[in-house]
Amino acid sequence: MPELKVGLIGFGLAGSVFHAPLIASEPRFELAAVATSRTLPAEFARAETVADPLALIADPAIDLVVIASPNASHAPLARAALMAGKHVVVDKPFTIDVREADALIDLARLKERHLSVFQNRRWDGNFLTVRQLLDEGAIGEVRYCEIHYDRFRPELKAGWRETLIPGAGTLYNLGPHLLDQALCLFGKPRSVLADIAIQREGAEVDDYVHIVLDYGRLRVVLHASTLVPKEGPRLIAHGKSESLYQFGMDPQEPQLAAGLRPGQPGWGEAEDVSVVVGAGESERTMPVRPGAYECFYRAVAASILDGAPPPVTLDDAHTLMTMIEAARRSAVEGRKIALA
Repeated sequence: MPELKVGLIGFGLAGSVFHAPLIASEPRFELAAVATSRTLPAEFARAETVADPLALIADPAIDLVVIASPNASHAPLARAALMAGKHVVVDKPFTIDVREADALIDLARLKERHLSVFQNRRWDGNFLTVRQLLDEGAIGEVRYCEIHYDRFRPELKAGWRETLIPGAGTLYNLGPHLLDQALCLFGKPRSVLADIAIQREGAEVDDYVHIVLDYGRLRVVLHASTLVPKEGPRLIAHGKSESLYQFGMDPQEPQLAAGLRPGQPGWGEAEDVSVVVGAGESERTMPVRPGAYECFYRAVAASILDGAPPPVTLDDAHTLMTMIEAARRSAVEGRKIALA
């Protein structure tokens, strides 16, 4: 029996492919309303369609508001929802800058409401596997790690993500995934050095991001590009004893887009994802854990209803925004930016 009614704002890629199916898969939630101008598919036909996001927020029946609208609208909509006494989940990126993030965090604490950020790539099967192996010391103390989120999209795509508006571009689109995975694996870095560029003809916003995080002896390189015809490893880690290479992309996004849902046969399982550990003749392929995006909303439900820890803490949300802001500043000023 559902215990919380959820209102979803936005039914584009994030709302329709990720949030709506994952909310609907959580037995303690009911997807009660969606703020969109689109017609909802039959799967979500029981949800009310609302034209105005503020009307959804004002609905006294809604307990949790999920914001999956364009990035620049995240902070004002989240603020309105918190002021209305709602619990809130915001799709990544949390906000446009640290000032907005801090204001929301302070408001959530004042109102004693749940506030979290949807960082779904924490539950990629390949990342879960790598994180477990590194935590277990499979390659010894890590001295170098490189994480990629590369694509081959030489042609520009219509939509706000490639339009010159606040919150658009690769740093805000893919950067939160890369930075959050680094944060999960290694914590907050000492400093950030970034190179951000526009490479495609006619592009208005950044489509190339290269970030170096300084952890003392450890260096972490994060890279996202739209001009990579053939992908290499998605993650490389070199430890004091061995190396780790992870190949292939987690399947949950295309599975969700194709209509596969959590709990159905094959969910989260990928044939073309591998994790290789070793050096020389000791090289071995490790079993890859299934992906589990449903764990995010399961944890949100447990946090609101049972007092369990949130899936993404406010401290992590704040730190991630300081890293994004430092990357922007580093690219503009051409120097390393220390984090407080």
